[in-house]
Amino acid sequence: MAELRCAGLLKSYGGRSVLRGVDLTVAEGTLTAILGASGSGKTTLLRIVIGLVQADGGTVAVDGTVVANSERIDVPTDKRSIGYLAQEGALFPHLSVGENVGFGLSRSERRTGSRISQALDLVGLDDSFSRRRPQELSGGEQRRVGLARALAPRPRLVLLDEPFSGLDAALRLDTREAVMRALAREGTTAVLVTHDQAEALSMGTEVAVLRDGLLVQRAAPAEVYRQPVDVCVAGFVGEAIVLAGDVSFGRVTCALGEIDVRDDAGDGPVEVMIRPEQIQLAQAGEELWANGASIRARVLDHTYYGPDTVIRSALESDPSTIVKARTFSEGIPAAGELVALRVCGPVVAYPRPARPTAQRATGASSGRA
Repeated sequence: MAELRCAGLLKSYGGRSVLRGVDLTVAEGTLTAILGASGSGKTTLLRIVIGLVQADGGTVAVDGTVVANSERIDVPTDKRSIGYLAQEGALFPHLSVGENVGFGLSRSERRTGSRISQALDLVGLDDSFSRRRPQELSGGEQRRVGLARALAPRPRLVLLDEPFSGLDAALRLDTREAVMRALAREGTTAVLVTHDQAEALSMGTEVAVLRDGLLVQRAAPAEVYRQPVDVCVAGFVGEAIVLAGDVSFGRVTCALGEIDVRDDAGDGPVEVMIRPEQIQLAQAGEELWANGASIRARVLDHTYYGPDTVIRSALESDPSTIVKARTFSEGIPAAGELVALRVCGPVVAYPRPARPTAQRATGASSGRA
């Protein structure tokens, strides 16, 4: 196990900044999930940590030892004791599974084969897989073999680069659980990069949100989901209803009524962030709950996901305001039906950005204040 510490990492390609002063600490024995959209700099960050790319600025330290800085790559990639699992597993097609897993081991360890067997067992595969070729494996089995190869040399740190991409939903979940069990059994420090929100929230001890080369939030998964640092993060880590509102004495008034605010947002105009699962529905004739009033809305449509259903409705008082509610009940109202909505608070509020002011001379507008 080892702590990973990145400080002030900078990287540009062709004048475009990819990483802009990234600071990241991953405690030993934990997994940090780096969540970001395509092009946010996730893979570049991993490639700097492992030593495939040199940073323009900043340092990388593993277990207190600086392995790279902006002046040079201090420690070669093969000497950093870092395991790497690429997006497609990247197995050598001309080698057997056993030969793939043993690729980074010493000659004596390859000869005895005991560590190869241990590594396969870690990921839930038995010794019979050793003689197979990569092309004889399913997608999930290939990812497991890739992880076994990464863990076999007992690295201090493992980097996982979108390791479940391309797998179907059931296989993705099964492979993800196998990876988590293997990392836990070895006590390995790990970094996962992904654009899949559910993957990041379910696997990470911490989730770090990377946006345009900046880490904009790093916290426990529940905090990132329930208290995102801004509206953009809120919409990226899950579905979000964002409404204009005004806060006064810890309560916000918006199109969905008067609701408690999670944290002190200060009095004044705000943007209110509400998760669809916070919206409760009732038949229009049953809208008076014991502990609060409700807002009427007309159902537009619904989407069934199996475990839950998302219902879209337009507020009766303002049909241009569309609200999504996520429900687990079987009684789904039909399109056109009148329902009552109520928010189960508290909600998150952000200071409302100032609107641009038009410039008389040119007609251009200023940026947000």
